[in-house]
Amino acid sequence: MLKPNRLKQKLAEGAVVHGLLNSMPSALMVEMIGHAGYDFVILDMEHACVNPETLEHMLRAAECAGLPALVRVPGGGAGSGRGSAGGAACTAAAITRVLDAGALGVVVPHVCTADDARAAVQASRYHPLGQRGISGGRTTGFGAIPLTDYFELANREIMVVAMIEDAQGVENIDAILSVPGIGMVLEGAIDLSQSLGFPGQAQHPQVQAAIGRVADACRERKVPFCAIPREGGQHAAWLVRGVHAFLLGDDRGVSFRALKAHVAAYSQ
Repeated sequence: MLKPNRLKQKLAEGAVVHGLLNSMPSALMVEMIGHAGYDFVILDMEHACVNPETLEHMLRAAECAGLPALVRVPGGGAGSGRGSAGGAACTAAAITRVLDAGALGVVVPHVCTADDARAAVQASRYHPLGQRGISGGRTTGFGAIPLTDYFELANREIMVVAMIEDAQGVENIDAILSVPGIGMVLEGAIDLSQSLGFPGQAQHPQVQAAIGRVADACRERKVPFCAIPREGGQHAAWLVRGVHAFLLGDDRGVSFRALKAHVAAYSQ
């Protein structure tokens, strides 16, 4: 059953929040992330192979651990070169399914234009703010919340996060942020590096300048910006710039590094 979105509350209060990308589709892993103390998790359906039933169990695990869970849906904006009218329809269908499964928000990759942002919001909101398909089920507590009350609750609590990871998205950031309903912007430096002609070079000066431009636009529009610190000192530098939301990598990378360090401690 849909509950108040504590991530949204913390962002509104100006609290610093730390999240993790879930790349290993497992309810147990999601539950561990919650009990480890992260403020939110993004379940990845763009690059990870997740079946719908597993996703629903992962969302249940997040609820049990008190962990706000967003889902990065497959697809992307038409302007990214990855989409089309059909691609946008696929993204909308994916948004419908993950929200019906219980996600507290969606992360939409490759948002390049205001139309991309508007389509994501439309698919995530009920009338009069959007045109999300109507269903009941577990998000209403199987009827414990009347539908009309649920519409109001969902429109208030569910977040729409736009990923800016293309040169076109950077150029159009002001127009994207002007779309009502965008609750946060997440940078995507790796894909952005490719879009700018420096594939894989997340720290390239032009890539970092583009990310800074997006962060500055978010600050001016009072839309939370989520940074991904990749090198020492970046977390502190972003805090100085007024950024309060951070994605601290993914569980796959964290787990691999921990496993390597664990065995290395006994191999010397």
